[in-house]
Amino acid sequence: MKSNKVLITGGLGFIGMHVAELLVEQGRSVVLIDNLNPQTHGVIPEIAGLELLRHPRVETHRGDVRQPADWEKVLPGVGQIVHLAAETGTLQSMYEILRYVDTNVGGTAALFDHLSNRSHSVTKVILGSSRAVYGEGAYRCVQCGVVCPPMRSEEALRAGHWEPPCPGCSGPIESTATPEDAKLAPASIYAATKVAQEDLVRIATNALGIPAVILRMQNVYGERQSLKNPYTGILSIFSNQLRLGKTLQLYEDGQESRDFVHVSDVARAIALALDSEAADGRTFNVGSGHATTIEQIALQLYECFGSDVRPVFSGGCRMGDVRHALADLTEIRSRLGFEPLVSLQEGLARFARWVKTQPIEPDQLVQATQELVERGLMREIAPMPVDVPFD
Repeated sequence: MKSNKVLITGGLGFIGMHVAELLVEQGRSVVLIDNLNPQTHGVIPEIAGLELLRHPRVETHRGDVRQPADWEKVLPGVGQIVHLAAETGTLQSMYEILRYVDTNVGGTAALFDHLSNRSHSVTKVILGSSRAVYGEGAYRCVQCGVVCPPMRSEEALRAGHWEPPCPGCSGPIESTATPEDAKLAPASIYAATKVAQEDLVRIATNALGIPAVILRMQNVYGERQSLKNPYTGILSIFSNQLRLGKTLQLYEDGQESRDFVHVSDVARAIALALDSEAADGRTFNVGSGHATTIEQIALQLYECFGSDVRPVFSGGCRMGDVRHALADLTEIRSRLGFEPLVSLQEGLARFARWVKTQPIEPDQLVQATQELVERGLMREIAPMPVDVPFD
C-alpha cells in the first residue's frame, strides 16, 4: 500500500510551509525537515507560534540534508518527497562556493545515496529547481528567430549596454517566454548547482525506477517570505527599505524584467505534480507567464506602503544578473491543468499587508552590496535621480 506521507525538505522555509499547509488541507500527512539557517530564519528562529506545527498530521525535524543520519530519521514511512532544501542567493553563491555546492548538490546526493542503499517506501520525488538554469533564456530576433544569447559581458555592462544583442547577427532582440527545452546556460554557482541537482534527480530516479518531476520556479514571492535575508528576495528587500524610509536603488535602468509568481500558485503546482502521473519524468516551468519590470515593481510597492521616497536608478549592475526572465507555461498548462490564480496586484497587496504586521528588520543590503563590490561582482556608479510618475 502506498504511503500518503510527504516529506518536505526545507519544510520550514517560505515555500515549504505553504506547500505543507496545502497538503494538510488536502488530508495528507507531512514530515518537515529544515536546518533553520540563521540567514533566513534569524539567530532565534521564529517558529514557536506557527499553528501548523501543532497539527497532528505534521511531524517536524531540525536536520541537515547533507547528513545521512538525518535522512535515516525522516524517511521511514514516507511515500513522496518534495525536495526544496537549498541555498538560494545567486550572487552570494559566487563567493560561498563550497557551501552552495555542499548543500545543494551534496544534500541531493545524500538523498539518493540513501534511496540506493536502504529499504524505503518512496514512490515519487519532486525537485524544486530554478529558472536560473536558463541564464538569459529565450529572445526573438527578426533575422534569426528564437535565440538564447549568452550572459552580458562586463564590457557591455560597464558601457551601460543593458539589452543583450542577437548572438547570430548582433542585431536587436526582444525577450520572449522561455520553454523548458531552451538551452541551459547557468551563469552563477547557484544556477550550476540547480543544473547538477536536476541531473542527479533524473539519473538516480531513472535507475531506481522512481518517478520524478522537476519544477523550475520563477521569482516566487508572498506572505512569510524571509525579511531577514539581504541576498535574495527583491520584494522583501524593497519592502523593508520603504518601511525604513530609505530610497530604493534600482540597478541598471530599472527596465530589467522578471516573472513574479505568488507562493500559493507555486504550492498548487507542487500539489498537482504530486498527484498527476502525467507529470512523471517531466520538467515544468512554474511562473505567472507575465513579465514585470523592476521599476514597475518599485512603483507598485510605493503604492502599497504609501511611501513618498523617490527611487533612483543607481546605474549599478551585478555580474551574472539576467536582463529579462519570463516563463513559457504551455507544458504545465496542458499536462497538469495549472493556471496561476493570483494576479500581481492582488499578490502584492496580500504581501504588503503581511509585511506591515512584521517587525522592521535592520537594512543589511549595504553590507551585502559591499561584499559584492569588494569581490568585483558589482560596479558602483553615483546614483542619479529619475523622474517617476507618482501622481
